[in-house]
Amino acid sequence: MNPTAQSQQTRTLCNLAPVIPVIVIKDAAKAVDLARSLVSGGLPVLEVTLRSEAALDAIKAMSAVEGGQVGAGTVLTPDDAKRAKDAGAKFAVSPGLTDRLIAACEELELPLLPGAVTASEIMRAADAGFDMLKFFPAEAVGGAPALKSLAGPLPKVSFCPTGGVSPDNALSYLNLPNVVCVGGSWIVTDADVAAGNWSAIESRARIAAALRNS
Repeated sequence: MNPTAQSQQTRTLCNLAPVIPVIVIKDAAKAVDLARSLVSGGLPVLEVTLRSEAALDAIKAMSAVEGGQVGAGTVLTPDDAKRAKDAGAKFAVSPGLTDRLIAACEELELPLLPGAVTASEIMRAADAGFDMLKFFPAEAVGGAPALKSLAGPLPKVSFCPTGGVSPDNALSYLNLPNVVCVGGSWIVTDADVAAGNWSAIESRARIAAALRNS
């Protein structure tokens, strides 16, 4: 699967909902209930970051939840990509892009949403065949105004901004012509997961799922 085909698939996923929850899960036993609450709330695309020892087990468990599209975040190396694919991840998200990661995801047939923030990084990704990218860390590198500026010279590239995105600023991104969705960590809190407060998570998911219509 070449980068062009990968971007077609990640674009389709990004169009399913205005927000992709970015999840750091510490207890895989909570994964199924968490996924169900998010999918029930209208957010079917889930990014489980590889920042905890439970991440791969969580991806495997979540992948069995009906209606869910589970991917792995913080994919940095070919080994990360392989482990994610073996766990059942349907896509991978990376904060950047390397030649080794491009080759690995192509071989694994794992759709990659790579990160880029500067014009040069975006042009390099586009030259490789990617036209659906992650914009990270969004707020730290200029936020929505920066993305708006990039739309002029690079109109064919679309983004999922992540990093500092919140309920207060999400619409400033979603209203941009080059933004398909945003990634956010505010929907899933450690406290609610630990307490099994799935109704609170589902409620936040419903609010996030309606953002595009606000």
